Amino acid sequence: MIVSNINKKNLLLTYLFLLTNLIFSQDIEFKNSNFKEDKQGLKLAKENLAIADDFRENGVQKILAMQDATVIFKKAIFKYQKAQNFNPNNAELNYKIGSSLLFTNKKKEAYSYLKKAKELNTDLPSDFLFYYAMALQLNGDYVQAIEQFEQFSATVKRKVYELFEVFTKKYIKECQGANEILVTDHRIWVDNLPINTEHDEWSPCLSADGELLIFTSNQPNENKVNEYGMYDQNIYYANLSARKFHEVLPISELNTENNDVSGGLSYDGQRLLIFKEEDGNTDVFESKLSGITWGMPTRKMGEKLRGGNTDGNETFSSFDPPDVKVYYITDGGYSGNKNIYFSGVMNRERNLWGKGQSAGHEINTKFQEGSVYIHPDAKTMYFSSQGHNTLGGYDIFVSYVDDLGHWGDPINLGYPINTPYDDLFYSATASGRYAYIASNRTGGKGGLDIYRVTYWGADKPMTSDVQDQLMASIAKPESDNTIAEPIIVEEKSLTVFKGKVIDAITRKPIEAAIEIILNKTGKIYTSFHSNSATGKFLLSLPAGANYGISVVADGYLFHSENFDLPKGDGFNSITKDIELKNIKVGNNITLRNVFFDTGKWEVKADSYSELERLVMLLNDVSTLKIEISGHTDNVGSTSFNELLSQKRADAVVKYLLAKGIDKKRLSAKGYGQSKPVHSNETDEGRAANRRTEFEIIEN
Repeated sequence: MIVSNINKKNLLLTYLFLLTNLIFSQDIEFKNSNFKEDKQGLKLAKENLAIADDFRENGVQKILAMQDATVIFKKAIFKYQKAQNFNPNNAELNYKIGSSLLFTNKKKEAYSYLKKAKELNTDLPSDFLFYYAMALQLNGDYVQAIEQFEQFSATVKRKVYELFEVFTKKYIKECQGANEILVTDHRIWVDNLPINTEHDEWSPCLSADGELLIFTSNQPNENKVNEYGMYDQNIYYANLSARKFHEVLPISELNTENNDVSGGLSYDGQRLLIFKEEDGNTDVFESKLSGITWGMPTRKMGEKLRGGNTDGNETFSSFDPPDVKVYYITDGGYSGNKNIYFSGVMNRERNLWGKGQSAGHEINTKFQEGSVYIHPDAKTMYFSSQGHNTLGGYDIFVSYVDDLGHWGDPINLGYPINTPYDDLFYSATASGRYAYIASNRTGGKGGLDIYRVTYWGADKPMTSDVQDQLMASIAKPESDNTIAEPIIVEEKSLTVFKGKVIDAITRKPIEAAIEIILNKTGKIYTSFHSNSATGKFLLSLPAGANYGISVVADGYLFHSENFDLPKGDGFNSITKDIELKNIKVGNNITLRNVFFDTGKWEVKADSYSELERLVMLLNDVSTLKIEISGHTDNVGSTSFNELLSQKRADAVVKYLLAKGIDKKRLSAKGYGQSKPVHSNETDEGRAANRRTEFEIIEN
């Protein structure tokens, strides 16, 4: 009898528990009988639902047309949430919020709404299974996700399935291939930056030395929120201090009441590509840093609707190292999807650019490409795409260019750089050791967060060097014997040369014009200016060429450097301040890009670019009189070296005379080995001593 009473009590408790769950998990519809005490609240909720439904329907149509609809879905969610606050227990509303969240940067929140919708009512719209499967994929539950996608395919009406067929097949393929990508241990660290907030931080743009980070955020600012509770996008920057980015400041001169979005940063950090909306479409604009102030942005890639600019939207972009092309994202191409295109400059002074061209079918897909970045090595493209073999959402890929200029098949960078969420906006240091991305993955502080990527691997000697004097060849630079952090990323074949241009006497910074010349052809590789306020400059030189560097400023002697970088040469980083000398009697300058064969005195053809700059100086300053001097190392006899150096000085004078320079302004002197600038005990020292100089005799 006691046992019977206990069983009855347990049955009663079970019944009460189920009844309670039934009451609290009841699907409550938006109708008068359920809200007799608050009819006005019900009316407002229905009004918000109607507005949100229109937004959501529009968003779904854009997604099915392979177009971005993030902002539209955010507007829908804003209105849905007002109705949700009034009635959180409606299955259809939870389904609509969850499915909308999947196409925003808050997609990590989608699963809880979809799960609740399923618990409230199993009789949901036919596409529910599709969105539920998407949420399972984000959670990494690939087996369950495949089952739900397949159940959706098998049960939904044919006309509905046809709308989702491309996506369903792709997402199933992603789930099937996920483990293959995830199983590989890439030994990569991905760390959330302290600059992130609960809002979106995205589009990181990094200088090649990794010391300047510019990005975009919709965090609260001095402007008012719009009617959907959203702040406009503003551009911010942070400088590296003690190996971390801490203080974040807005770039006030670029931020307006509208959306201002960073698109790409020049490798020296002195030019910024942004995109702005005008007359309903967006184009790429460029702002230049003058001292410490960013200038008024001007349209890049030609005038409106010309060159690379279309009646579509040109957005995120990247410079290329020679500065003759801009790579960018556009939906104004043939497909109408967001693809990667490039435009080349035809006449810089007139802002004439070629029509945009696709980066190739190996790169672009029928899905969306989201960002593009050309590494300073000039052969590597990092880009994000929803196509190819992604884990889900946007993944980041790398492609390498061949000798014909064609981009190769993309390689997925794998986990933990890529996740089932959106991972995009890859921007790297010149060495490739560090990079910054944006991602809306789980574990972040907000929607999109910026992450630092660090590559690790086996120990190897340091390849970054600081030298007091640049040499004609740096194939074997002196090293400080420090051991580098191990990395597994492919070593970049380029040299980064940075420093300041300063007055040799006053030590004040100078804004100077810097040209990089390919000595083999005499053509300009690229050109830019040192910063007027700081004198800073940074240039990246891909391996495989002999470069001449000229630095010119009004009222100063020009300065030159030479880099001979064999193909396959590794990564080098050289820091050096360039001291320019006033055009005063007694000042002299070394012509580092004047070359002779060993034991010969005929001027080689790859010296002509350097000598043409000397001709220009003599023509610009018609009162200058100079002495050309030849110098040798101590190899060989003193008499032969004096003769050789005199012959070489005479050869340079002969070249200048042929260019129309008055012989009364020129003299030649061979000093042989009598005036070394470095020790003759090393190969590097002897190379520095073999030189041609000129000295100002009269001004």
